[in-house]
Amino acid sequence: MSKSDPIKIILADDHPIVREGIRARLSTQPNMKIVAEAQNGREAIKCVQEFAPAIVLMDINMPDMNGLEATKVIVQNAPKTKVLVLSMHQDREYVVEIMKSGARGYVLKNSPPAELIRAIELVHAGEAFFSPAISSVLLNEISRTADKPAVANLSDREKEVLRFIASGLSNKEIADKLGVGVRTIETHRERLMRKLDIHSVAGLTKFAIAEGVLKLQ
Repeated sequence: MSKSDPIKIILADDHPIVREGIRARLSTQPNMKIVAEAQNGREAIKCVQEFAPAIVLMDINMPDMNGLEATKVIVQNAPKTKVLVLSMHQDREYVVEIMKSGARGYVLKNSPPAELIRAIELVHAGEAFFSPAISSVLLNEISRTADKPAVANLSDREKEVLRFIASGLSNKEIADKLGVGVRTIETHRERLMRKLDIHSVAGLTKFAIAEGVLKLQ
């Protein structure tokens, strides 16, 4: 597609009056073109396969297949197509799940039309866009998660053992350094893996580096 070509858009929403309103608004934009409409997730997926759009404006609550499931399929099978969610939901669970699905943005249906236009342009350019209220939900989620960092749940001895494991030492070598029995180190290792839900030395090493427990030289 050349720079002069309009942005190809598929509109997926089960409410005809909503589609009509969005279609009327986007029709005033010479750089945008709705190439197909869908009433449910399955139709949206078929439209993506047929028209290869740049953007899918995706509602969440739709019959047959909802927008969340459709987004996951589109992201996996048509990576060049970007999904921009258009919904009324502001609940944390909805927002988090939608972001996990691979959507590139989230616009509330009660947003000003200019916000939707801006969102389409930014997402098409490879950026992300979230309505201010959705951004607040995401920031609160990040803060909530950050309040309980996994490394803070480890004792000083567990951090020490983690650092040695990530350095490549065996259980016996760690036991010798700390002056304890091998079985004690095995217990620490098992507890670390359980607390962190990480079940490989490679995973523990990656975590230790990311959390600053082990400094790269």
